[in-house]
Amino acid sequence: HVQLVESGGESVQAGGSLRLSCVASGATQDIGCMGWFRQVPGLEREGIGSIDSDGITTYADSLKARFTISRDNAKSTLYLQMNSLRPEDTAMYYCAAGLSTKMFAPLREDEYNYWGQGTQVTVST
Repeated sequence: HVQLVESGGESVQAGGSLRLSCVASGATQDIGCMGWFRQVPGLEREGIGSIDSDGITTYADSLKARFTISRDNAKSTLYLQMNSLRPEDTAMYYCAAGLSTKMFAPLREDEYNYWGQGTQVTVST
């Protein structure tokens, strides 16, 4: 089993930057792809992007210009760098881990086996 704990969410002004972290523990040797998602209350969870075990990334087209995903396998940590934040980026941000080393649809929730509890990001004008 894998546990995921996100951190780094906070309130920021529009135009600012944040870096979210997600630390994995437990059976981390089983982790293949990892991803970031976000959710606004009342809406479906949105895939932000993913990174596989080789460091290859996939992003949602609408976010790839401002968001960057990276991972440090030695630290079992996933990162999400977010720049030029906008009020519409306000959401709960979740990290996810999958057992597959390659995913057919890495922005789909059902590709992932483990989820963190989320960290809140609030962007104000």
